[in-house]
Amino acid sequence: MHTPKGLIIAIGGNVDKGTYPMPTLPNLRRKINFFQQGILERIHLELYGTESRLEVVTSASLIPAEMGAAYVQAFHLLDSHNVGVMHIQTREEADRPENLERLRQAHGVLFTGGDQSRIAAAFLQTQALSILQERYQQEEKFLISGTSAGAMALCSIMIQRAEHRRILAKGTVRLAEGLALLPNMLIDTHFINRRRMPRLMESIAAYPDRIGIGLGEDTGVLIRNGNMIETIGSGLVILMDGRHLYENNFPAIPNGEALCLEHLLLHVLPKGKSFMVRSGRFLKEQHGTNFRIS
Repeated sequence: MHTPKGLIIAIGGNVDKGTYPMPTLPNLRRKINFFQQGILERIHLELYGTESRLEVVTSASLIPAEMGAAYVQAFHLLDSHNVGVMHIQTREEADRPENLERLRQAHGVLFTGGDQSRIAAAFLQTQALSILQERYQQEEKFLISGTSAGAMALCSIMIQRAEHRRILAKGTVRLAEGLALLPNMLIDTHFINRRRMPRLMESIAAYPDRIGIGLGEDTGVLIRNGNMIETIGSGLVILMDGRHLYENNFPAIPNGEALCLEHLLLHVLPKGKSFMVRSGRFLKEQHGTNFRIS
């Protein structure tokens, strides 16, 4: 795949909005208002300001109407009124002519939180996804964003679910096909609050050629050219690089046995810092804190 010209903003989320049994619109608005701390402004800055045409896709959510309304309100608070909501639940809905045209006309598309499997079910093998992939590859002023489940779904291989175990063991994580916008990365969200380090480690053990991105809550990354990862928002990002592992027993052991990973590199990427995927280094003249497990 060629170097993409478009932009991606992946956001760690704030709460699993798609699983509230009795949500209230004010509560959802409060949960989404972290956008005002820099992430929403960054979307506008990278596109055409508050006049940018944005589409919010609620496929991941069990409460799409409430979710869409909350995001529209969050954007309106920043004087962004050119915002639509797309309640796409099936491949047939994704490929309706009116929806394809909206995806062609949008400057930015945002996938909300909920369950990433629902995004995959609605978009894989559709014209809609082909439009998003092609525009991301070809257009500099096109941005795709995802929060929580929406962020995880952006990768070629996404984390679908994971069991909680006391040890780092093979078979804890279930991986599935994602939207293939980020073929060389694996994203996990709510990373610090939900203690998800082990499941990203296992994912990288399974796909050591990828960069693992652990997104804290209220935090996101802006990805340019499929290579430069910049932290935005109020928290920090953990990057995991397994491309230089000395030992990785994942292919040789059965499910349930403990993983052994030697020379797995971790990087702490705070707000305003950038990491270059191809070189595996922080952007020149920026200094981060690096840890190594060996």
